[in-house]
Parts: sequence; C-alpha cells; structure tokens
Amino acid sequence: MDYSRLRNGTDVRGIAVAGVAGEEVDFTKEAARDIAHAFCVWLKNKLGKKTVTVAAGYDSRISAPVLLSGVEEGVTDGGDDVIVTGLSSTPSMFMLLQEKDFFDVVPDGSVMITASHLPYNRNGLKFFTKESGLESEDVKEILEIAGKEYVPVDAQSRGVIEKKSYMEKYAADLVKKVREACGEDRPLSGKKILVDAGGGAGGFYAEKVLVPLGADMTGSQFLTPDGYFKGHIPNPENEDAMASVCAAVKREKADFGVIFDTDVDRAGAVDDTGEEINRNRLIALISAILLSEKTGTIVTDSVTSDGLAEFIESRGGKHHRFKRGYKNVINEAIRLNESGEYTPLAIETSGHAALKENYFLDDGAYLVTRLLIALAKAAKNGKKLTDLIADLKMPVEATELRFRFKAGCDFKALGAELIEKLKAHAAEKSYITPAAENYEGIRLNFDKNHGAGWLLVRMSLHEPILPVNAESEEKGGAEKIVSELYGFLKQFDFLDLSPAEKFLKENK
Repeated sequence: MDYSRLRNGTDVRGIAVAGVAGEEVDFTKEAARDIAHAFCVWLKNKLGKKTVTVAAGYDSRISAPVLLSGVEEGVTDGGDDVIVTGLSSTPSMFMLLQEKDFFDVVPDGSVMITASHLPYNRNGLKFFTKESGLESEDVKEILEIAGKEYVPVDAQSRGVIEKKSYMEKYAADLVKKVREACGEDRPLSGKKILVDAGGGAGGFYAEKVLVPLGADMTGSQFLTPDGYFKGHIPNPENEDAMASVCAAVKREKADFGVIFDTDVDRAGAVDDTGEEINRNRLIALISAILLSEKTGTIVTDSVTSDGLAEFIESRGGKHHRFKRGYKNVINEAIRLNESGEYTPLAIETSGHAALKENYFLDDGAYLVTRLLIALAKAAKNGKKLTDLIADLKMPVEATELRFRFKAGCDFKALGAELIEKLKAHAAEKSYITPAAENYEGIRLNFDKNHGAGWLLVRMSLHEPILPVNAESEEKGGAEKIVSELYGFLKQFDFLDLSPAEKFLKENK
C-alpha cells in the first residue's frame, strides 16, 4: 500500500468520512492502523528500544472513534503499549511527554488524531517525540514503513491499552501560570471573557481555565464538541468564524473574546469593542508583551505588514519576516536562538504562535493565557490590553488573491518561472523596488504614486495555487497594485486570472 499521498507537510491527512460528492475515503481505519504501527517502528529505531509506549488523543471529529481503534490496533499489534487520553488538544499531546510523574510509564511519543480546521469529513495524524513535532522527512519515512507488509506479533506479545485523560492537568498548569504571574488567586474577577471553541476541542478553556481564575464565561459559544462543526468552522482565519465571535463579544458586552481552531494549536482574540485581534494585531500584541520583558527577534511568516515591522522595531525588537508554514517559522526561530540571537517568538498570521519559553510549541491556549496575564495586569493599572498596540499602523487596504494553475500543468516549475519573470518585470519599473530581505517568492514595494504599498507573490506550500497578498496605505492603492500585477499575469495561459478580474471589477 502506498500511503505517500496522505502526507501533508508534517502531518498525515485524508478523507475519512463518505458523503461529500467527489471525495472518496482514503484515510481508513486500516490506514490509521498501519501508520500508527509504523510510527512505533520508527520510534523504536530512533530510541534503540525493543518496545515503546505511545499516547493517543483526538479532537471532536466524527471519524475519531474509528481511527482511534485503528491506532490502538496498530500500536498494540507491534507489541507496544498505548495510553488513550481521549478528547485532547494537539499541544497537550506534546506537553504530556514532558511529564515525569503523571503516567505510570512516561510515553516515548504521541499521536494526535486531527485535521486542524479542515471540513468535518477530513481527518489525519500528527506525531510528537519528547523533543518536538516530527519533520516532513520523518513523516515521509514513517509512511514508507507503513506501506510494507503488516506483520503483527503473536497474541501473547501484544501491547496493552490504558485510558487516562491529561487535559485536566494541562488546564491546571495554565491556571497556575496565570496565578503565579499575577500574584493572586482570581486575577480575572470582574472580567467577562467569552470563548468560542467552534465545536472543537477548545471548550475546556472556559470552565477549566477561566472560571478558576474568576472570570465570567457567560456568552461563550460552541463549547460542546461537535464533529460536524454546525456553528461555524473552528478557524481563527475564517471570516464567518471571526464575525461570529466578534458579534458574541458585542452582544454579551464582554471584556475579551477568544477563538480556537479545532485542535487548539491556533487562536485569535477579540477586544472589548468587538474588533478582531488577529493576524498583524495579534502578532503585535504578543510581541509587545514579550519585548517588554526582554528585547529580541520576532520571527513571522511572509505576509505580515510593513506597519508590524515598524511596531516591533519601536519596541526595541527586530522583525525577521520569513516563510509561510508554521514549521518553517518555528525552525527558523530555533536556528536563530542556536546562533546566539535571542528570539522569543515564532508566529504566523494564521494564529500559530510558538514561544521559546514553552518549548517552541505552537499552542493556542498558551498564547491566550499569555494575553490574559497581560490583560489582568493592565486592568490593575487602569488600562486596557489593547493600549499595548494603540500605535500599530494598520494598512488602509489589504487583499489576498489565490490564482489556481490549470489542471495537468507542472505548477511548481511554471510558478518558479513566473516569479523569475516578475522579478525582471519589476526591475524595469522605477516605481517598484524589491524588499531588501525576503525568503519566499517575491515581495515588491510600490511608491506613493503607484499604490503606496506592497505585493507578495509566492507558491502555495502544498496546492497548485499562486497566492498573492497586497496592502496599501491609501484608499484605492490596492487596486493600482493588483492592476499592475494583472497586466503582467495576462501573458500566462496556465493561470486562472478570474480572482484579479473580480477584484478589479469590484474596486473600480
């Protein structure tokens, strides 16, 4: 069996539930069994052990029970033990590997059954060792092992299945962190803080973290696990999801709002006026908090605003704008620290935030906890949390367009060729200058007479898509920038240019 098609970067992902037209199930119980079995083989080879113990958790997706049974079978068929932690967040599956006394036997690795924010019919696997989440090459190797003949051990040598939830301990640790940082038992007393879990695994945060800290969680929504995500997609990047939580904050007159993705490795927030704290505002806020403690470098993905760079520099920090992909951003921050450049934060505009102080683990609940500590301290001094980002300059206009390559073409080669030609095109224009430091695609700055902003053109990490981001400091500027790009792109017949045509028509 060839499982390579299920690899999605550092994850395994596929279609686990039938019923959506044109989407056939390719991630089955058997696939979960084979891949979990292979993970244990890989782990034993890595650690030089004859048997291992693996923890397994899952989010709220409806396919979780079937896939869990496959994982249990695959682990125990190899003579290895599995600890089932039940409904869990992805970050908790790494944190439990750091525990010394919680389990009778400390797990050697863990498996999380999740497909993040993808639709209800999808599911997948994420893997952790005690050091970190696995890299893409590790997952590739595991899938190669999984494709070989499956040979279970004899019945007497099979591993055992234990059940023990970890989320209570994980939540208690977050509560403890806030109490220690604020110096009081209920530092959020008098504050109404609303949680939107979107039917995912993040509902625990309201009752297990906020309530013990004194907060009023009235108005929180979609806390009950719902594998169909009937309220909205649990995704801080989704417009409908953000509109829903913003409306709830306004309706409930809450002091703060929090939204998690399905498996809680990402988060977004809402201020007391109902305005999003997302993307650049979220990055600026956590950067301001960390840089006030010790200045250093903030690593972000490639689509952040120029105003964010200015903001970070104004706080004594250095903005290192890197590539898309949370693993790329995290690994770059680790590399900088190892080279002697203090880097406390790696963060994507998607809401993936990994702090040096927290194992460089992208953990939405930890990020929110850090924000709430700052909120409590600000309130004590008669201030608002958003005072920390009052001087952040936001673009007047911002847009993202996604151009799809036509079916059957070699999109990676054609995309690389397109970007090289765009560089040459820009070099001929006096009003366009390439960004001084850029690690992904091409980022171009446009002068005040030709859009007063910037444009980033890059290749998607996994899909036949050319994503384009444009921002402007003036009204009508984005239209000028996109118009310039559209004129250039018309020479390529392998791209669907309708997103630009639609944008230009709507912004005449």
